[in-house]
Amino acid sequence: MSKRNVTVHMKSDYEYEAVNAQGNKVQIDMYDPEEKKAQSPMDLLLSALAGCGSVDAVLMMKKKRKTIIDFFVEAEGDRNEGIPAFYKTIHLNFVLVSPDATEEEFAKVVALSVDKYCSVASSLKSEITYSSEVRREA
Repeated sequence: MSKRNVTVHMKSDYEYEAVNAQGNKVQIDMYDPEEKKAQSPMDLLLSALAGCGSVDAVLMMKKKRKTIIDFFVEAEGDRNEGIPAFYKTIHLNFVLVSPDATEEEFAKVVALSVDKYCSVASSLKSEITYSSEVRREA
């Protein structure tokens, strides 16, 4: 089993910084859209899912020796109106610009990437546990 660790530190009431074991940082904020400086946790979830699905899709198309002029994923989540405002549905639109790829082969690659290889998509089905503690300054 492989473990990953991320630590999230508060910078202010609405600003946080996530740091992984290698020291890579991601800024997070909970400001209203007009004041946003970074992605919210829910934006990051969409970004993680789209990014995860992208990697294998691109690699599989390259393995098929297809030309990739451009590639992107448009991720849209429909959130619950109440609290918690979780994603009820998520739609990923994979777009490949290529002179030699077909719709059919790309659709198969996307399905494999999301349904079989994307660990983020699989993680959305996982059990989540948590704990808490209070530490006192010495």
